[in-house]
Amino acid sequence: MAAGSETTEKQGETTVVDSGKEESAADEHAGDPASLNTDIKAVQLNEKHPLQNEWVLWYFKPDKVKKWDECLLKVSQFKAVEDFWALYNHIELASSLGVGCDYNIFKYGIQPMWEDERNKRGGRWLFVLSKGKNNPNQSKAVDELWLEVLLCLIGEAFGEDSDQICGAVVNVRSKMDKIAVWTSDSKNSKSVLNIGRTLKQRTGVNFQINYEAHADTQVKTGSVAKHTFTV
Repeated sequence: MAAGSETTEKQGETTVVDSGKEESAADEHAGDPASLNTDIKAVQLNEKHPLQNEWVLWYFKPDKVKKWDECLLKVSQFKAVEDFWALYNHIELASSLGVGCDYNIFKYGIQPMWEDERNKRGGRWLFVLSKGKNNPNQSKAVDELWLEVLLCLIGEAFGEDSDQICGAVVNVRSKMDKIAVWTSDSKNSKSVLNIGRTLKQRTGVNFQINYEAHADTQVKTGSVAKHTFTV
């Protein structure tokens, strides 16, 4: 994990260009328009494409001797398309995480926990992918689905309802993997349903996804919480 974070930090460094050097470079190529044009294109290629929001990647690894929040580690944050890919390409795929581990990607300033002010009145759209002999391509499926969900989030795919998005979580478990998209207001049915329909359309899944309010998830009996919405 440290290696991925270090790479991201290097990718995220800001290069300061000295104006005096720019002038010198221009003078040097004054008689060579083709060379100067090449230099300009090189500078343009180094420009980053900012995201509308800044995001933070968290990693959870269970440890029985630690409190839950002590097992939650902040890995890195990003606010440009290039920084997202630099991070994504240098961490393990979701399917490679150990059983019990999670990735969490949330907007900067929002903790990946129910108690956070932006989360406590919200809920989650939940994708469940069962493991076993009947699903031999499950690892590939969870990686592809997780990436598509992340692209929906950072690309603000939900239009004006993107403000309702808090983050996303992938849980790796022994019998199934879960991917959840967290929203801030479970009572805003119009926004919640729009987000769910967009997720289903973008991911192309052929099974139902369910929405659970965090309040219901916390007081559930057994392994299943009340489904507020289904698409």
